[in-house]
Amino acid sequence: MLSLAEISEAAESLQRAEVDRRQIGLLSLKHPGMTVDEAYAVQSAWVRRKRDLGRRIIGFKIGLTSKAMQQSLGIDTPDSGVLFDDMLFEDGATIPADRFIQPRVEAEIAFVMKAPLKGPRVTVLNVLNATDFVIPALEILDTRILRRDPETQQARGIADTIADNAANAGLILGGRPMRADAVDMRWMGAILSRNAEVEETGLGAGVLNHPARGIAWLANRLAQYGDAIEPGQIVLSGSFVRAVEARSGDTFVADFGSHGTVSCHFSQSAPPDQTATTG
Repeated sequence: MLSLAEISEAAESLQRAEVDRRQIGLLSLKHPGMTVDEAYAVQSAWVRRKRDLGRRIIGFKIGLTSKAMQQSLGIDTPDSGVLFDDMLFEDGATIPADRFIQPRVEAEIAFVMKAPLKGPRVTVLNVLNATDFVIPALEILDTRILRRDPETQQARGIADTIADNAANAGLILGGRPMRADAVDMRWMGAILSRNAEVEETGLGAGVLNHPARGIAWLANRLAQYGDAIEPGQIVLSGSFVRAVEARSGDTFVADFGSHGTVSCHFSQSAPPDQTATTG
């Protein structure tokens, strides 16, 4: 079992990694046998650290909602992370080149809540009734923990991902807000393009057969710790496309058809200084 000191140390190392843009080693390698509950304890400690620094919680993200991703990690349940105010970018925003370490982009459906959702026993119908509107979204993922250990070649596991705030880093909302009962979210899809080249396509049904199902799962999980989804909060319901690497200078557009588009641009990194000096 991880001690309170080890949990605090892991959270502090993640905070430093984010600020310094320098990844840390796998927590699952440093702490073999690290459990999902211990990983969430690290995440919670990091969340407290961020709040102490003045960050404000604006919602949650749900990840690992596809069967393929769950099977690759040997799990049968999603994971979740916390959204902070400094993660929200305007539609069409230019993302600073020095903001993230290894960003990737996903397309998904965001829920904005009008009523609280507190488990246990929250259902899909409860979620739909508590939703103010749904809206197209892009999620920016980042990894403060190495994706693979260079020596052992061990890949990051579910404990690493959860501790790393479910790889959460940013979000962009755009397109057309819609009432939850005005759209069949199972058939709400998107074409994700990078630099005008189609990279991924998908449908909302790829998220647990209905995006609202993940919101219900989250509300019920939070209830185990006495927490709830609050009115006004944003919940990213989970991606229905593969995460696409975001390189310096890339522009991403998610086309949700009649539901509109949402986009962002990653600023071009400055080239290295080529100025030569002579004595």
